[in-house]
Amino acid sequence: MTIPVLYSHHQTAQNPSSFSPSAAKPSIVAAALLEQGYPVAFQRPRPLLFSELCRAHDPAYVQRVLSCQEPNGFGNQDPDVARSLPYTSGSMLGAALAATPGMPAASLTSGFHHACWSQGGGFCTFNGLMITAAALLATGKADRVAILDCDAHYGNGTDDILHHRLDLAPRIIHRTMGGSRSQGSRYLSKLRVFLADIRSFNPDIILYQAGADPHISDPLGGVITTEEMAQRDRMVFEFARDGGFPLAWNLAGGYQRGGATGIDPVLALHLNTFREACRAYGLSVPPAMSDVTWGAQRSHSEDRW
Repeated sequence: MTIPVLYSHHQTAQNPSSFSPSAAKPSIVAAALLEQGYPVAFQRPRPLLFSELCRAHDPAYVQRVLSCQEPNGFGNQDPDVARSLPYTSGSMLGAALAATPGMPAASLTSGFHHACWSQGGGFCTFNGLMITAAALLATGKADRVAILDCDAHYGNGTDDILHHRLDLAPRIIHRTMGGSRSQGSRYLSKLRVFLADIRSFNPDIILYQAGADPHISDPLGGVITTEEMAQRDRMVFEFARDGGFPLAWNLAGGYQRGGATGIDPVLALHLNTFREACRAYGLSVPPAMSDVTWGAQRSHSEDRW
């Protein structure tokens, strides 16, 4: 048994921002999953069509971004970012389609929830959460979708698209931990309330944004410890498992720097999320990142996935 992981090197863009590592992060996480022996099976996402991106965005905005005529969520017009965008949202949709009640699926993507109907921001260009939810509803793959956003920041773009642009609010529940400064046990108590809301909504699938930036040491977060983040992930995965809800998750934010990869603290948190998924679904659990030598040899050969 393995966790489906939707990844292609086409998802990555190199250094569009000096502050956010999000665009280059997918390849780093993919290499770590392989090197450390996580029970995952890589699948290549397909790039989404223009029409699919427009399910959650103004077509004129999508066209301008893809043709590098308008700044992306990083505030530039980098063609490498534009090239990656159909794949990043494609990865999230692919993970949603691969998830089952007995096994979650992961999308190695970040940068979704600040993207509004007709503008990006906060390192987010297209809202892959809403694009995925809208696609599932439009194609009959789901009747109800839950979006659980555990990034440190409020999902303003998701709310903009859901409540002000699309008539989908009765079919999509959106719960965001962002914007709250609840810490420790209060943070986890709030999450329990959100999970109860989702249980009452009874969705066909949960889209889980497993942000690394709530970590106490993150320059843009600072609310919960490493163990509390692991407990957060454990609660979500066990909730989905026990309720029989398919769940697809993505990486989301994280801005700590350091180590061989340049983002070792963030990488460790994302791998911890994978560890909790493995525990919840009865898979083998590799040693924690702090217990192994990391970064001596890393291969980015696409032949490995």
